[in-house]
Amino acid sequence: MYNPSHLSYLPTDAEREVWDQVDVVLKDAKGILDELQAYKGAGQEIREAIQNPSDEALQEQAWAAVVPLVGKLKKFYQFSQRLEAALHSLLGALTSETYDDTTQHLEREQALAKQFAEILHFTLRFDELKMTNPAIQNDFSYYRRTLSRMRINNVPAEGENEVNNELANRISLFYADATPMLKTLSDGTTKFVSENKNLPIENTTDCLSTMATVCKVMLETPEYRSRFTSEETVSFCLRVMVGVIILYDYVHPVGAFAKSSKIDMKGCIKVLKDQPPNSVEGLLNALRYTTKHLNDESTNKTIKSMLQ
Repeated sequence: MYNPSHLSYLPTDAEREVWDQVDVVLKDAKGILDELQAYKGAGQEIREAIQNPSDEALQEQAWAAVVPLVGKLKKFYQFSQRLEAALHSLLGALTSETYDDTTQHLEREQALAKQFAEILHFTLRFDELKMTNPAIQNDFSYYRRTLSRMRINNVPAEGENEVNNELANRISLFYADATPMLKTLSDGTTKFVSENKNLPIENTTDCLSTMATVCKVMLETPEYRSRFTSEETVSFCLRVMVGVIILYDYVHPVGAFAKSSKIDMKGCIKVLKDQPPNSVEGLLNALRYTTKHLNDESTNKTIKSMLQ
């Protein structure tokens, strides 16, 4: 087992090319979270416009409020596409046949493993914020309804060039999912595995299960835990652990909850349950509602009841 406290996050020459590609994406991730956290929505303006359909000034106010917000929602959606591409590059590097096993990969490519962890941390944080913000879907639905009304009445719509119909459909589907970023990554990981048939699937699942184990060990071992300098580090580790479990559950033929799974699910759930409840409810919900195999017949009853 490699020692997480000795990690080096500077990329080696071999890692440099992929690291640089991913770094560009991660540099924008913080800004995306800040914008999402500050996203207030146009609920007030929309309500007034709907309640007073013949008041043109109110219709215009609502439209003026919604158009820039849709620009933001489009930006978040486009970022999800960049994130998926970054994930592909990382999986390609971390699962290649360069080293004999996963542990070697993670030991020798620590900078890439850290970036992978950062992507998962961003993803779960994004989805936590999105889940608690109903304005996002309301704003987007209002935008689409208004746009189609304007089309019917041949009113030239400013911002029409922002989001064409096909893109609007894709954005709509993206936000309709409870955890849109996680879905993007799960689909992306599944796609990676199916596009790389020559690569043993274990290369990918072992990479994910090893990362889950490392997070669990760091969180449950007092000696490691005492080295965490802040609660931020704890929540980082928790989010990464849950993220890799969900990806593993999507990619592995029998999933993360089966007897043959290489992830100690009871141990991972226990670690989550040992945290202050309000800090992990979102993560427990992610395991309850966004995994693929939890409700399989073969899932151990204890695990099911731990998540009830």
